[in-house]
Amino acid sequence: MARPGEKLAIVLFNLGGPDGPDAVKPFLRNLFRDPAIIGAPTPVREALAWLISTLRAKSARANYAKMGGGSPLLPETHAQIAALEPRLAERFPGRDIRIWPAMRYWHPFTEDVAQEVADWQPDETVLLPLYPHFSTTTTGSSLGAWRKAGGPETHTVCCYPVEAGFVKSHADAIRKSWEDAGSPQDTRLLFSAHGLPEKVIEAGDPYQWQIEQTAAAVAALLPEFPDWQVCYQSRVGPMKWIGPSTDDAVRQAGADARYVLLTPIAFVSEHIETLVELDEEYAELGEASGVAGYTRVPALGTTPGFIEALAAMIEQALASPKGLAPAGGVRLCPASCPACPNVLNEV
Repeated sequence: MARPGEKLAIVLFNLGGPDGPDAVKPFLRNLFRDPAIIGAPTPVREALAWLISTLRAKSARANYAKMGGGSPLLPETHAQIAALEPRLAERFPGRDIRIWPAMRYWHPFTEDVAQEVADWQPDETVLLPLYPHFSTTTTGSSLGAWRKAGGPETHTVCCYPVEAGFVKSHADAIRKSWEDAGSPQDTRLLFSAHGLPEKVIEAGDPYQWQIEQTAAAVAALLPEFPDWQVCYQSRVGPMKWIGPSTDDAVRQAGADARYVLLTPIAFVSEHIETLVELDEEYAELGEASGVAGYTRVPALGTTPGFIEALAAMIEQALASPKGLAPAGGVRLCPASCPACPNVLNEV
């Protein structure tokens, strides 16, 4: 039982994003120099990171200019924190609670936040990724940076692909967007997630498996959408990525004369992949492909159901044994996904 005045630190992991035009190139360089993203030897990885960030900086700045010059991801995370604070105060009366955003590739950097939290000397710390699905390239990378920096860690949620509140929040947002669009007939629901190179999945990363579990759980709450599909966006580089691609899924929906209802199933905040790639590029592709119409479901953001789900996961983590575990404490990934930090011993 926690005593009044005990310090509880909550850390929300996320990717981060440039806060202005001058930050775009160094942000991209930080991203591509991460060995979890490019697994080449250090000299090769550093050279590739410099080259990719140099080549992509101009077009990336143009896209971020559409959002005021920088990414909205950190402001959105601060809004989520503001919505979460009163929920936690209700659940843990008398505790001294502080919530930090910890961004992997731009300020506030995970390593800097780790030092801030350590200096605060919390009695307990909950690490909660705003990546719902575990991947070595996201949560794994953030956890690695946190631990390398010596950040405190007593309870860590590794993933929550089928957490009830998270799933219901997606279903509610999808249904509302469809109804707001006039409940169009012949709708195909596309669950679009950020893609990964096939070699990452072949090495045992559970991300794709978890995405499919989320989509199936959400679809089970939406019997009005029997026509649904998982697809993957944001491909970069020459490597073969997991599929089907969102591009191909949109084109096929046009060929099938379907109305496209597209939801960003792996993103909980708006950023460049939703506001530019989904709202502009895929909307234009849909029109060119002859879809009957196109609606993009918003990211969960500060919707009450999602914020309540975050609060519930924090409470569950604190009531569970110390260490790293999925939301609810039930191991998820099969043995065919050995990169899962809580893999089952059987398929």
